[in-house]
Amino acid sequence: MDTPSPAAVDRLARFGLAVEPADGGFVLRGGTYPLRHLLREAGGRWDAAARVWRLDGEALTRLAGRLETLAEAGGLAERPANFAADGEAARPEGRGRPHYHGHRRRLRERFLRASGEALADYELLELLLFFSVWRRDTKPIAKDMLARFGSLGAVLAADPARYRECFGLDPTAAGEGAARQVREDDLLFTRVLLKAVYELHKRVLAEAVREREVISSWSALLRYLEGTLAHEPREQFRVLFLDRKNRLIADEVQGRGTVDHTPLYPREVAKRALELGASAVILVHNHPSGDPTPSEADVAMTRRVVEALAAVGVTVHDHVVVGRGRHTSFRAAGLL
Repeated sequence: MDTPSPAAVDRLARFGLAVEPADGGFVLRGGTYPLRHLLREAGGRWDAAARVWRLDGEALTRLAGRLETLAEAGGLAERPANFAADGEAARPEGRGRPHYHGHRRRLRERFLRASGEALADYELLELLLFFSVWRRDTKPIAKDMLARFGSLGAVLAADPARYRECFGLDPTAAGEGAARQVREDDLLFTRVLLKAVYELHKRVLAEAVREREVISSWSALLRYLEGTLAHEPREQFRVLFLDRKNRLIADEVQGRGTVDHTPLYPREVAKRALELGASAVILVHNHPSGDPTPSEADVAMTRRVVEALAAVGVTVHDHVVVGRGRHTSFRAAGLL
């Protein structure tokens, strides 16, 4: 096993990096994420299962030397010396300079100048992907996502496992293994980022219906329901439990199903209403097809729930079916 020199180990320690022997080589612990490009260049390998970088002794020595050189040049504080301010690989000025050089910086500046209003949907998504995709052109990824899923809302609501379909191997990575690893890192951070944005979006919409009389805030409620359910890829049945003043006690998922069916058990809904002390409920489910027209099964199931809740003194105010950009109210349609 090649062993890094004591000087190299001391040098890495000054940068907050600890070297530990492991499995015929070494692992590096500490703040490695900002240095991932240098670790790859030195010959390091990211172990996704253990969440550590693995290197041999020679690679550690190379890394230590590179860090020292960058620190002496003043290039380590913000970025490596061979990288531009926006995280893209630096290239010489003049002839042959790629058209995408500085693209991330320009898009960020355009977003800030226009508060985002001047950006197309794919550009907003591309801008968001800057924070999860490293050293890659995010424009084709953003366009592929929109084409594949259909809209920004559908991208955010999609099963995160499907994001893999939009990521190819990174052509800038050195070697097949490195290319595969870059893609896995990009996928991990993209999944976390987009699902966090989606959850934030739903919670912001929910703020408009909390602590308010839901019946008198119907338009805010519909925006919340559509923002929560319109782009879900599978049917989801939710129940909004209300108190005596028609304020929201809880919004709970009572069932998840397939693309066209969700099982719902009236007895369980009645039981939960009693547990929460609810006086009324609003039933809600989505149609992934986008058409909110109630089916015969929807109508029959609603009647069973109404009967079960009436037996325990709980009122069903409405049953709302959410489609894409449309909804159907059972009460408004004379079905309740």
